[in-house]
Amino acid sequence: MYTKRIFPIAGVIKWTRRHIFLFLILATIPVFLFDVVGLKWLHVPWLPLGVLGTAVAFIVSFKNNASYDRLWEARKIWGGIVNASRTWTIMVKDFINNDHSEEEKSKEYLFKIHRELVHRHVAWLTALRYQLRADKPWEMHLKATRSNREFRETQFRVCEEEISIEEAIKPYISNAEYDEIFAKGNKPSQILGVQSRRLKELMQQGLIEDFRHMEMANMLKEFYTLQGKSERIKNFPYPRQFATLNYLFVWIFIILLPFGIMEGFESIGEHIIEDLESHVSHSSTLHRIQEFIAQHFVWFSIPFSTLLAWVFHTMEAIGENTENPFEGGPNDVPITNMSRGIEIDIRQLIDDTDIPKPYVWKNDIIM
Repeated sequence: MYTKRIFPIAGVIKWTRRHIFLFLILATIPVFLFDVVGLKWLHVPWLPLGVLGTAVAFIVSFKNNASYDRLWEARKIWGGIVNASRTWTIMVKDFINNDHSEEEKSKEYLFKIHRELVHRHVAWLTALRYQLRADKPWEMHLKATRSNREFRETQFRVCEEEISIEEAIKPYISNAEYDEIFAKGNKPSQILGVQSRRLKELMQQGLIEDFRHMEMANMLKEFYTLQGKSERIKNFPYPRQFATLNYLFVWIFIILLPFGIMEGFESIGEHIIEDLESHVSHSSTLHRIQEFIAQHFVWFSIPFSTLLAWVFHTMEAIGENTENPFEGGPNDVPITNMSRGIEIDIRQLIDDTDIPKPYVWKNDIIM
């Protein structure tokens, strides 16, 4: 997620520069045919084009709202994971003790159990974020434009692409658990299954009584719920019929836009000529320059057409780049950073050692 309060305009222009050049070309061709070749009939009435532009604006707005809802829901889910992780750690620390144990255990033994359960929870967080970063065919970084690929390769780093999931999880679980988990499919679910089995063993040992075991099992249920909500967003894309038609409608409007603007600028030029004829001496050099500009005033439609096309296309691109909040883009939910923050927080709660430092990010983009 980009952390600067104002996204630099230079970055936006660099991101969209190829489309800006394309919009300039699309705006110049009709003007050339209209003014140089003399095809004065080559224009579109502004009224139907304005209606089309209004419809496209509503469609783009609908998509952006829906994309933002997906992003915000993902952020709320991971906010829930943060809170539930802290609650789980407090339960581990306060519920697992000698209150109901037949044989009193040492503080070192209890700390070892606390550490085991907390580290296994960190393994679940790690497995979940790797699962959410997995490639899906509809995501932007797989169907990325050249601009998106360049931005991804040079402006920020995605840790899940640099470190394998095996290397990331191995320090937090035993070798036996590692072999069991990686022999199956959904690794976060398997880790929660191992966690549940371990709670049952601790209850049988008398380190957790029935009521506390039930409360901790409910927390595992909450983790499953939050995981399922994350998987729902990850595995169900924004409906492609909306995304594809929205993209098509925006481009229809962009292509027709220069044809609708030209006549208006031509009319402005004609009014300028009329005004010059009544106020300025016809023999002056200034008059000839102004008259030349007025006769070719239609060329001023090119920057305006380019600007409008850029605005509509960029708003559509923002929605397209926001609809998958876990894929690892610069404006996605920073689940890697949140996972590290949770790990630091809960390990400090049990007075653990060798706590990792927060990630250092590139160009103010946290992932």
